[in-house]
Amino acid sequence: MTAVLDEPGAQAAPKTRWWAAPPRPAWEEQPTRAGLAGKGIALGLACLAILFPLWIVVVTSLSSRRTIDRAGGLVMVPEDITFVAYRELLSGGQVTRAAIISVVVTLVGTLFSMTVSVLCAYGLSRSGTLGHRWILMTLMATMFFSAGLIPTYLLVQTLGLTDTYLALILPSAVSVFNILVLRGFFMGISPELIDSARIDGAGDLRILWQIVMPLSRAVLAVITLFYAVGYWSAWFNASLYLNDQDMMPLQNVMIQLVQKQEAPVGLGQAIKTGELSGLAVQMAVMVMALLPVAVLSPFVQKHFRKGMLTGAVKG
Repeated sequence: MTAVLDEPGAQAAPKTRWWAAPPRPAWEEQPTRAGLAGKGIALGLACLAILFPLWIVVVTSLSSRRTIDRAGGLVMVPEDITFVAYRELLSGGQVTRAAIISVVVTLVGTLFSMTVSVLCAYGLSRSGTLGHRWILMTLMATMFFSAGLIPTYLLVQTLGLTDTYLALILPSAVSVFNILVLRGFFMGISPELIDSARIDGAGDLRILWQIVMPLSRAVLAVITLFYAVGYWSAWFNASLYLNDQDMMPLQNVMIQLVQKQEAPVGLGQAIKTGELSGLAVQMAVMVMALLPVAVLSPFVQKHFRKGMLTGAVKG
């Protein structure tokens, strides 16, 4: 067989294309046509159930008032595409200010949460640290027991955090679940590697920064996405601790629009004169709220399997 393959006229086996499925192990049965067709239909229906509502939201946000009135509400077939709703929302009014607030709170909150979580997880992953077992048990207890809403509100009020942006970050800054996932991943790093760094004179912070974190890019990317999505989608803390309407983040403004409590500043007149549809404004704000998550998720998707499963199993 080797001689045949080495002959000049012999052809090598074709390479697997990147879009093709990987070769199946020899002990697995080949799928039947009925099975493949069933999987394709199930996946197609699942994708349709997810994408069809998003399609309606995007098309309605880009539709004119005449098209929305003719459709009787939500629009499925695009006609008279216009960007009036987005232009009015981003013209410097309340929605623009709320979007900037959400971006700043998300960036600052994610950075703070990741810093605290990484430091805490690294300390708990080292078995020789002082009181790490009691601290770990205390953190895990908070996953099952909480003080409740009223004591939490009184604590935030006593600390003077009401009507401040810190109230959007500090009450939900740390997730014990994320700390446990990070700890499990850190514990999977070879102890010999860390011991060799200590012999070379490296301290804990240097080991964490130059050894542990570069080896944990997958789980760090996943946890960062979790925190970022949590801050971006949060609305309860703002509705509870903020009284100033000008300090509201984007999610709270979107809720007000959907519930038709009030139109953002600068849009009320445009809606009354018929230039703009209130439904198009609501859908446009939804698109603005969903866009960052939809853009960032595919870049982090490849890390989900390695980051989450490895951290959970090794912990």
